[in-house]
Amino acid sequence: MMRANRQWKFWLWGFVAFIAIVWLLRSMLAPFVAGMAVAYLLDPVADKLEQRGLPRWAATTVVLLGFLLGAVLALLLLAPLLQAQAEQLVEVAPQWIAWAKQEVLPAIQRLLRRLPAAEVKQLREAAGNYAGTAVGWTADVLRNILTSGVAIIDILSVIFITPIVAFYLLRDWDRMVTAVDSWLPRPYAATIREQARAVDRTLAGFVRGQATVCLCLGVFYAVALTSAGLDFGLVIGLITGVLSFIPFVGSLVGFVASVGLALFQFDEFWRVGLIAGIFFFGQAVEGNILTPKLVGDKVGLHPVWVMFALLAGGALFGFVGVLLAVPVAAVIGVLIRFCLQQYMQSSLYRGFEIAEPTGLDLPPDPLLSHPAAEGAGRGDGVADMPPRP
Repeated sequence: MMRANRQWKFWLWGFVAFIAIVWLLRSMLAPFVAGMAVAYLLDPVADKLEQRGLPRWAATTVVLLGFLLGAVLALLLLAPLLQAQAEQLVEVAPQWIAWAKQEVLPAIQRLLRRLPAAEVKQLREAAGNYAGTAVGWTADVLRNILTSGVAIIDILSVIFITPIVAFYLLRDWDRMVTAVDSWLPRPYAATIREQARAVDRTLAGFVRGQATVCLCLGVFYAVALTSAGLDFGLVIGLITGVLSFIPFVGSLVGFVASVGLALFQFDEFWRVGLIAGIFFFGQAVEGNILTPKLVGDKVGLHPVWVMFALLAGGALFGFVGVLLAVPVAAVIGVLIRFCLQQYMQSSLYRGFEIAEPTGLDLPPDPLLSHPAAEGAGRGDGVADMPPRP
């Protein structure tokens, strides 16, 4: 009993120390966390090249250079288009302001006349308070940017340090896994490896799959909206694709922005319906083809749990928290399911002593997993690799 208490205290204090370190170093961890994420994403490709006979350092170099080259080419192709749409935004902004004065403000004034005077006063006070808060926040952000180079340094560190970190982590990934495996407490090593594989399957299924879904949606919406003649369709489509990593958020933001812009831009109602139809079609393809094929419904990360993790991570640790949100959510989800399984096989749940585990199936948690959730393999032949650190 005393030995078990010591072990619990050890792991508890280790967890507290980890949280404290992340909190204290959150301002400088971004390139290292981003580099680890890139290495994790590219490790299966490097493993396949290594299996074909390339040395590990050569496989790492080829994979990372290909990744960086693709990112640079995408940026070079998109930069002129984004610049053109930014210039167009500057040109049409006065027209939007004039339209708002002619159409929106009179409608708001008519609505306010129908409300009691007390409610109108409360609305004006609330609007003034929110406006003051927004102006103050914007002023603080601009002052920080102008008075210090911290933001620029952070961006430069992510751009230049992340590839270096990713190279060394990707090159030494297998050795790191072996080293961490040798540190595991021997009585529980098999159980920890099993749970680490479950976390790996969850992350591989969700992160790689969802990233591919976001890329497909971003390209589709950008091309479709631009082809439909919608102003700023490229920007809206790309933003929708990026935000689609957060379940439901990307589609909702893109739909509201594109339909609202279409109502302002087009006089024909059928063209507005076309823009709305693009999003309905995109959602149908995502829900019935892309997500089931690329992500699957058994990765063990419910959309509500993902949204909560991203918001909580961003609020607590900023950009680093956003990067760590999904891995931490996956680890917590796997551990909670493991603890629930142990509980449902114990006398605390069944009400009598059990000499041997019964193998009772655990019903899925609706918040932490999709229906019938157990970790799904990646489908790329690396599901049985040793657990990642």
